[in-house]
Amino acid sequence: MAVQPSPRQLAVLKILLFLICLLPLARLSWGAWQDSLGANPIEFIQRSLGTWTLNFLLITLLVSPARKLSGWHWLLRLRRMLGLYAFCYALLHLASYLWLDQFFDWQAIAKDILKRPFITVGMSAFILLLPLAATSSNAMVRRLGGRRWQQLHRSVYAISLLGVVHYWWLVKRDITLPVLYAALLAVLLGIRALWREQERRRQTNF
Repeated sequence: MAVQPSPRQLAVLKILLFLICLLPLARLSWGAWQDSLGANPIEFIQRSLGTWTLNFLLITLLVSPARKLSGWHWLLRLRRMLGLYAFCYALLHLASYLWLDQFFDWQAIAKDILKRPFITVGMSAFILLLPLAATSSNAMVRRLGGRRWQQLHRSVYAISLLGVVHYWWLVKRDITLPVLYAALLAVLLGIRALWREQERRRQTNF
């Protein structure tokens, strides 16, 4: 029998998850306060925020397979928070680039986006992420309708792919971590493709 937490237990889980998701940001803040972010603190901040954006995107994609394999349907109640944290860390990642790296020099930023492919890809991923964050509420689900909302939010697959490419192109030498992220994403997308094919075959047989 699948475990089903009570409403109170689920509320506690959400609070705990909310606090856990803040830990990477707290770690960065503490490191900045203690001046312990290394020789290049700006780069450390940017990469940490970018890495956690990708982490939260992949964790969000993991929710549906975990729910289906475990039977814990309540996991879907946590997915929105994880997705919004992905957006939050992406926003902070972008803000650190605009502020700490470029000092809001918009002309230099525009040139950077056009000249450096990994920044072009990263900016594209963020732009695609904006409508997902804007339509995350229940009210927007009702306004768009379930099918249209699902179609829109499937763009998270493309966003995650762009995020992996952004990271891969950023890293110049050791691509171990980008390869790991790419492999994890391939597994998560492959599982979904397999399930869709199985569903299509069931419908065809009927």
